[in-house]
Amino acid sequence: MQKCGIKSPHGNIWTKHNGLLTVMKSRGNIKTDASGGYEIAVPLSYAENSTYQRYSGYDTLNIGASDVLSSAKYDWKQVALHVTSSGREIRMNNSQERMINLVNARVDVAMATAANNMSIDLYSDGALTNQIGGLQHLITADGTGTVGGIVAGTYTFWKNKFGEILTDAAAFANVKARMNLQWLAQTRGKDTPDLMVASHDLYSVYEGGLQDLQRYGDAGMAKLGFESLKYKSGSLIFDDNSNFGTTSEIMYFLNTKYLYLMEHPDARWTEDDEKTPINQDAVVVPIYWMGETCTSNRSLQGRIHDLA
Repeated sequence: MQKCGIKSPHGNIWTKHNGLLTVMKSRGNIKTDASGGYEIAVPLSYAENSTYQRYSGYDTLNIGASDVLSSAKYDWKQVALHVTSSGREIRMNNSQERMINLVNARVDVAMATAANNMSIDLYSDGALTNQIGGLQHLITADGTGTVGGIVAGTYTFWKNKFGEILTDAAAFANVKARMNLQWLAQTRGKDTPDLMVASHDLYSVYEGGLQDLQRYGDAGMAKLGFESLKYKSGSLIFDDNSNFGTTSEIMYFLNTKYLYLMEHPDARWTEDDEKTPINQDAVVVPIYWMGETCTSNRSLQGRIHDLA
C-alpha cells in the first residue's frame, strides 16, 4: 500500500475523540520522551523534605540528607495495529485513485479503533496484560497503591485525594457538597483541579441542578469540540468510559498540569514498512504506539465516588 505514496496519519490524531486528552494536548502535556531508555522517568513536582526546621539563635540545624524521591518511573506499554489488504483487493484497485481510497478507508478504521480502545484504557486500572495504567490506576478509591514505582503507603505524600458520597447521590445538594470538599482538599495556593470527568449518573445530577441557570456551559471546552459544564474555575465533562470496569459512579478531579501522556518518538501511531507474508497473497502495514500515562504529583489528583 505504501507503493502509492500513502502514509497513514499518526501522532495524536486520536486525541480529538477524548476530552481529557484534548485538554492535556492543549496544555502541551502529551509529550515525547526523546531519551527512550528502559522506563519513563518523570520528575516529581512535590516531595517531602525532613530538614524543614523552626529554630532560634544558635540551635543546631538539621543538615542531614533527606530520603526524598526525585522522580517516578513508569514502564513502557505497547500497542500495535495492522492495516491489511489482500493481493486480490490491490489488483482490483490498481489505479492510483482507487488505491488512495482503499488505503484511506482502512487507515480511518484503524485510527477509529485506536481512539476507541485507548479511550477505554485511559480510565482503566491497567489490570489487563500490557495495558496502560489509566486513571483507576493513578487515582485509586482509597489513595493507596504503587504508582510510578512509588508506594503510597511508605511515601504518604504520594497518596491521591478521595471521597465517598455517603448520602443520596441522586440529590444535587449532596453531590455538590461532596464536590466542594474535594475541591478544597486538592487546592494548594493557585493549584486547583482544572478538569472534572464524571460518569453518567453524577454528570446527570450535576447538570440537572444547573438547568434552571442561564449560563453554565464552558465556552473554552466548546471550542475544543466537547460539551462541558463549569464548576468553579474548572470544566466538568462526561465520559461513559470513566467508570469502565466498575459499577461505582465516579467523578475524577484532575489537575492536568501534572498529568501526562508520554510517548516514544519512534512509536506515536507510527507506520512501519509494508510487509508481505510468506504464505499469503497480501500486504500488511503495521502501526505502532508506545507510551504510558503518568503523573508528577499524585497528591493533587483525586476522585469522588458513590458505591451505592
